Amino acid sequence: DVVETEEHYKSRWRSIWIMYLTMFLSSVGFSIVIMSVWPYLQKMDATADGSFLGWIIASYSIGQMAASPLFGLWSNHRPRREPLLVSTAISVAANCLYAYVHVPRSHNKYYMLTARALVGFGAGNVAVVRSYIAGATSLTERTSAMANTSACQAVGFILGPVFQTCFTLIGEEGVTWKLICLQLNMYTAPVLFGALLGVINIILIFAIFREHRVDDMGRQCKSINSEGEENGALAQDTEGTVDHVAVVALNVLFFVILFVFAVFETIATPLTMDMYSWTRKEAVFYNGIILSVIGIESVIVFMGVKILSKKTGERAILHAGLLIVLIGFFVLLPWGKKLPNIQWQEIKNSSIPRTVRTAMLVPVWSWQELQALSNHTAEPVGCPGTQAWCLHTPVVLLAQYLSSDVLIGLGYPVCNVMSYTLYSKILGPKPQGVYMGWLTASGSGARILGPVFVSQVYTHLGPRWAFSLICGVIVASLLLLEIVYKRLVPFSVRYGRMQE
Repeated sequence: DVVETEEHYKSRWRSIWIMYLTMFLSSVGFSIVIMSVWPYLQKMDATADGSFLGWIIASYSIGQMAASPLFGLWSNHRPRREPLLVSTAISVAANCLYAYVHVPRSHNKYYMLTARALVGFGAGNVAVVRSYIAGATSLTERTSAMANTSACQAVGFILGPVFQTCFTLIGEEGVTWKLICLQLNMYTAPVLFGALLGVINIILIFAIFREHRVDDMGRQCKSINSEGEENGALAQDTEGTVDHVAVVALNVLFFVILFVFAVFETIATPLTMDMYSWTRKEAVFYNGIILSVIGIESVIVFMGVKILSKKTGERAILHAGLLIVLIGFFVLLPWGKKLPNIQWQEIKNSSIPRTVRTAMLVPVWSWQELQALSNHTAEPVGCPGTQAWCLHTPVVLLAQYLSSDVLIGLGYPVCNVMSYTLYSKILGPKPQGVYMGWLTASGSGARILGPVFVSQVYTHLGPRWAFSLICGVIVASLLLLEIVYKRLVPFSVRYGRMQE
């Protein structure tokens, strides 16, 4: 047994903290422009429409999905500093490209699409970060370190829009430096700030980050990524095969977890506009507050999970987290008899039968809405009559929606951190770069498919079908978890080197 020295311990944790920072910056890179992409796109290219905006939003996840396995493979065979530096440099360059989208005379929207895809490509270093943390922590440290990593990611998602809000004080015009063709305004300042953070991250990786590795019991080992031969202890510990059934099962479970949360994020604005007659501005404002509160709740949960997992184990917590998410979506199912308000244009549409207008629509109008009827310039609110289900599907009460927010905000972070923790423990001392790359790619794929799924099902069939199908998917994932439950054990426990 090689006892870890105090110097090694301090250096190891300094490197882990650099990985926390890298994770934070990757999530900030996604969220710092998310609220301003649409107005910036309209300003840069008048030919861009809402469907192209969807491609720009999805391009981040597409880039990350493509890059994660590649960076993971790279980190398996070379020092991790290399893919970390290259990926961060790509993100810095992509943010600078985003700030110069105004320079070309045409096709500006495609330059913006390229910039966001490259930012996502750079964020593929998440696989490298998690594989390093898995190899640099013992089994007893792993859950806490993975929870801290996810917490840093969550804080990045929360603070990104906050940074964006602060930069709105610069205004749309801002300042222009003609010498370098740079426009510093509320749209470009956030990405340039993200680029500056990336440069700082590169400097810290050069100056502080070092390759470290400990085995599952915390004994100091020679890093797989360092030059030279591995020591005997590590070679012995890597004997044995990874349980690929458990690996595939966790990839599927992680896909489901990210899929249902992407659905939840996507559905928030249209659902509240349809059910509660909120305007676009109200929906963005109120849901922004709600998502911020959920983000804070998630950080608290990440911290609590570290303590709870020591008493119950990761598998039981993952099971409980999925159950909580299931209850959260079940609560969203429409009940009762009250129908949502219908947009006023649909009442004036003669294609709607008179009996339906009289019996179903007229009684639900308030005084404010009747005033809006007389003002054709007012923004229409309520459930569009073009969605046939609006005429017969009961409203999702605000209490239901808020209760669901709390439950999903509790269950999702639990499932997220337990999936990563179990995954890394099952892989054990094997090189984890590629495996973590596939796990990250499955999550990115879920973030791409989730919005597509919910936009189609919700628009055509309504919330009852959309949330029922989601509940069915979660029930299937719970059944899968039950089937593989006994296989989700750490590598060292499976081969009798440690007791669970």
